[in-house]
Amino acid sequence: MKLTGLLLAGVLSLFSTVALSETFTFTAIPDEDESQLRTRFDKVAVYLSEQLDVEVKYVPVKSYSAAVTAFRNNQVQLAWFGGLSGVQARRLVPGSEAIAQGFEDQFFKSYIIAHHSTELAASDRFPVLKGYTFTFGSKDSTSGRLMPQYFIEDNLGKPVEETFKRIGFSGDHSRTISQVEAGVYQVGAVNYKVWDTAVEKGEVDTTKVSVIWQSPTYPDYQWTVHSGVDTVYGTGFKEKLTRALLNMKDKNLLDSFPRESFVPAQNSDYDPIERVAKAIGMLD
Repeated sequence: MKLTGLLLAGVLSLFSTVALSETFTFTAIPDEDESQLRTRFDKVAVYLSEQLDVEVKYVPVKSYSAAVTAFRNNQVQLAWFGGLSGVQARRLVPGSEAIAQGFEDQFFKSYIIAHHSTELAASDRFPVLKGYTFTFGSKDSTSGRLMPQYFIEDNLGKPVEETFKRIGFSGDHSRTISQVEAGVYQVGAVNYKVWDTAVEKGEVDTTKVSVIWQSPTYPDYQWTVHSGVDTVYGTGFKEKLTRALLNMKDKNLLDSFPRESFVPAQNSDYDPIERVAKAIGMLD
C-alpha cells in the first residue's frame, strides 16, 4: 500500500512536471508591420511568463487566416484576434472563449480616409464614393474590411463592386494608410487606432491623406483562449490567464496595443459581428 502510494505520488509529480514544462504559445492577427508586432508581443510574452509560471512564446503569422488556422490546429493556445477572426476561430474550436478585450474594443470604429486629390472633405454625412478606387486592409479584417463594407453598402444601397472603379486589399492597416497617402488608391478603410497612433507619431502626411468619415461603433479585438488549457497547464489556468490579462497595468505594455486597459469579454459580445458577417456573405 505504501509502495502504491509512492508510485502514485511519483506519477503525479511527473505529470505536474510535464504540464509545467509545456510552452504556452499565442499569436496575433498581423494588422500592422511585422517588426512592430514582434516588439509588442515579445513584451507581452515576458509579462505572461512571469504571471503564469510557464514559458510563454509569441508565434508570428503572416495573415489573418493563418492566425485562425494556428488556433484551430492548437499550434497556439491563445490569440489576439479581431472581431471577425475571433468569431471564425471560436466556430472552429468548440469550447474556446473570448476572455478579455481592450477597454476601447467595446466601442471600436473605422475611418474612411481619402487622398487630397479627391477633394473629399470630412463630414458626418456618408461620403459620395462612387467611381473612386478603394482599398480595404486584410480580407478578414473587422475594422479594415467587414464593418467598412457593411457601412458602405448600407449607406449607398449597392454592393461595393458596383460602387468603386477598382478594389484592393492592402493586407494591413499601415499599408492601407501608405497606399492612400501615395495615391495608389484614392480612398481606403482603416482601423482608427492604427491611424490615430500613426498621426500622433508623425508617420502620416496629413496634407496628402485625411479622415473623411468615421463609423458608428462596434465590438472588435479580443483575447480568445483555446478549450482545454486547464487540462494541459493545470486546473485554474484559464482563470489565472484571464486575471493576468485583466491586470495588465504596465503603461509600456498597454501603449503598445494601444489600449487604456483590458476588461472582461465573452463570446456573446461578438454576436453583432457574426450577424454582419453572415449578412454580407463572409460567414455561412
